[in-house]
Amino acid sequence: MRADRSGVAGPLAVVEEQSNTQVITALNFEAQAQGLQVGQPLRDAHAMCGHLLTRRRNAVAEAAFLTTLRRWAGKFSPWVSEEAPDGLIVDLTGCAHLFGGEEELLAQLELDCADMGLSVQMGIADTLGAAWALARYAGQQAGSDRSGDAIQQEARATRSRAVKRRHWTRGGAAPQTVPLSGGIARIAAPGQTYGALSPLPVAALRLETATVAQLNRLGLRRIGDLLGQPRAGLARRFGRGLVLRLDQAMGSAPEPVSPARPPDHFAVRLTLPEPIGLTEDLLAGIDRMLPRLCALLEEKGKGARTLRLEAHRTDQAAEVVDVGLARPLRDPHRIRPLLQMKLDHIDAGFGIDMLRLVAVQVEPIQERTQVGHQQAGQAVRERLSGNSGLDDLIGRLGARVGLEAITRLHPVDTHIPEKTSKPLAAAWSDPARDWPISPRPRPMLLWRPEVVQAPDTPHVPPEFRWRGRDWSLSEAQGPERLAPEWWLDDPNWRSGVRDYWVVITATQERLWLFYAHGGTMSSGWFCQGQFA
Repeated sequence: MRADRSGVAGPLAVVEEQSNTQVITALNFEAQAQGLQVGQPLRDAHAMCGHLLTRRRNAVAEAAFLTTLRRWAGKFSPWVSEEAPDGLIVDLTGCAHLFGGEEELLAQLELDCADMGLSVQMGIADTLGAAWALARYAGQQAGSDRSGDAIQQEARATRSRAVKRRHWTRGGAAPQTVPLSGGIARIAAPGQTYGALSPLPVAALRLETATVAQLNRLGLRRIGDLLGQPRAGLARRFGRGLVLRLDQAMGSAPEPVSPARPPDHFAVRLTLPEPIGLTEDLLAGIDRMLPRLCALLEEKGKGARTLRLEAHRTDQAAEVVDVGLARPLRDPHRIRPLLQMKLDHIDAGFGIDMLRLVAVQVEPIQERTQVGHQQAGQAVRERLSGNSGLDDLIGRLGARVGLEAITRLHPVDTHIPEKTSKPLAAAWSDPARDWPISPRPRPMLLWRPEVVQAPDTPHVPPEFRWRGRDWSLSEAQGPERLAPEWWLDDPNWRSGVRDYWVVITATQERLWLFYAHGGTMSSGWFCQGQFA
């Protein structure tokens, strides 16, 4: 058996869950040879092929790979668009002759796809709809979903006449079929769209499944059967969508190819007449490039989150440094100090003859209007415009230790003491302003519960031993009962309900003790924190 690119030999299917059912979304050649089909439930597929191997579908990875293929197909034509989930649409107007014609172009496409381990079906026609139909349905016969309607069960004379008129009904020639090693490419000669589409099933018009089934029940199985019907009757019976698809396939309705817009690219370059190597010269080059880069960002309403400075040396080597920003910025005066801190990492070697500054990661910056009193408006203006000393500090510290190492705490809606806050990256989060007010005081220092040696009773012990010392009770406030989150299985709370006490010892130490009533674990006293 042929082994696919994943290293798996034998029938392979990609499945995903649809309406609580595992459905096949893609198959390899071995699985198709077993009679399996896309859209078939997985349980039926296993009944037909017991040794079928399956993999879960990754729609995000598929979309990213299709985008990569679109960029690759740009070498054949500048007008390429994606057709999810597994197709590309290429406008070859004025491009085929550059590759020796349409047949040679398709041969080159098939060869490149084979090198990448891809099987491909291609079609060329005057319209997008016709090319789509030829790529997926050329060579397929229009079948019937009812017993007694197939042409093989009709009279001999009827079958013979049908064979004779198969390719000349309504004029036009049959589509030209070019066999390839990894698939089949179908080419309809210019002006022969009518004859190329007539023998194809109606599903080739990109119709909904319900519409195709209804047409088949009425005996309209081929596209040629629809072309001879009154348009008003088709629109009244099946809706305007059927007529629109017919017009698009025949070229009566326009359907242009809209290529995807290339992503915004923000980069500036400075070519030097003489090699440089001093820090002052590098700063001078940055001062010339940074305003231009910020102007490009401002034109698109975006700010840089990650900058990359490339210093190309005369020996063809390049020194690269990255700078992360706490907030999206496009202010040269705030970005320049961060770049200056990274210049010590650049080895000039025999000299640097070209500098390049790239905004690797960008984010939109929304323009806002400030309202309110003069003092409040000024504070809001400084916060919204990004003039925050805290952001600059985070950026400077991040240039030294990395932005991932700088975190801040954010509140969490829970009554569990150790879960009331969570750390977030300071560069990708806003300061928390509204912390929930606890009904009881919470300790300044909080740690994992530590065992306290005391009588196993819910009453506060007058004396106890903790951390190797004997403590005497002076005052106690409580209890505050906290129950575990019943919908979670937290190993730290398997001791059951807790009664918390604020205990003041004879040495004026304020401790946070609790008595665990016991659940799946034994009961007892524990210490979890200390007040200031």
